[in-house]
Amino acid sequence: MCPTPLCILVNVSSPCLYKTPMKVPERLKPLVEDGLVDEILCQLMSGKEAQVYVVRCGAEIRCAKVYKAANQRSFKQAVQYSEGRKVKNSRQSRAMGKRTRYGQKESETAWINAEVDALYCLAAAGVRVPRPYGFVDGVLLMELVTDDDGTAAPRLNELTLTDTQAREYHGRIIAEVVRMLCAGLVHGDLSPFNVLVDKEGPVIIDLPQAVNAAGNNSAGMMLERDVDAMAVYFGGFAPELLETDYGKEIWSLYESGNLQPDTPLTGQFARSTVDADVTTVMQVIDDAREQEEERRERELAARE
Repeated sequence: MCPTPLCILVNVSSPCLYKTPMKVPERLKPLVEDGLVDEILCQLMSGKEAQVYVVRCGAEIRCAKVYKAANQRSFKQAVQYSEGRKVKNSRQSRAMGKRTRYGQKESETAWINAEVDALYCLAAAGVRVPRPYGFVDGVLLMELVTDDDGTAAPRLNELTLTDTQAREYHGRIIAEVVRMLCAGLVHGDLSPFNVLVDKEGPVIIDLPQAVNAAGNNSAGMMLERDVDAMAVYFGGFAPELLETDYGKEIWSLYESGNLQPDTPLTGQFARSTVDADVTTVMQVIDDAREQEEERRERELAARE
């Protein structure tokens, strides 16, 4: 891996400090042979799910996210993330449900494709995510996000912010969350570890767990969790942000069909103070149960 972030420079007139490009990793050879990648400059990071390399593509410096083989990675494939995602056919769906060897392979493929699809969808919607350039043989080519000096941009959790910066960045991320939701997606795992900060501000990354807002019953909860995580982080620099309730407000506007990318937000939400009428709810359940029993008795009598 790069010993210092200074080894990653965007302008090809200032190449990677390594004088000689590194040996081409096996998984990147098809992209080099097809002319999609010209040089592998250095490895940027290695995680549980993928390795990321800095590569040269013609006159541009980009990054290549190489997803690890199934037996080498550890995706958090909770059922709540997969709910609402489209699959190719019923056979694939059944196999994924039974978790056969074929089904597990298809689940992992769907998990990777979810990030690729999300990136293309969100980039088209104007959300600040790394711009994707192609997905070939389990390798995602995308924009290398950089800072003012042209070096790889730091993660949000690596920064020390002033209260003014914290309020500004928090506002920008809330705006991106709204744009994502208007595009039909919820990040699902938003934290200071998957937000980069370039010269223009926050850039959201790592989207394999992105969920369909309309098709996932947990989407509202996940959105609130994402927003709360941002409030807690930025609240460490600007404590007044800890008192905001953007998650509830955003989801309420979305559910009512009144959320647009430019919808004004207050950060406040009036929660109901009315206690649930448990007696009435239980009566409705009992009535439904009695009706079902009567229906079954009628069916039984008809058969006799």
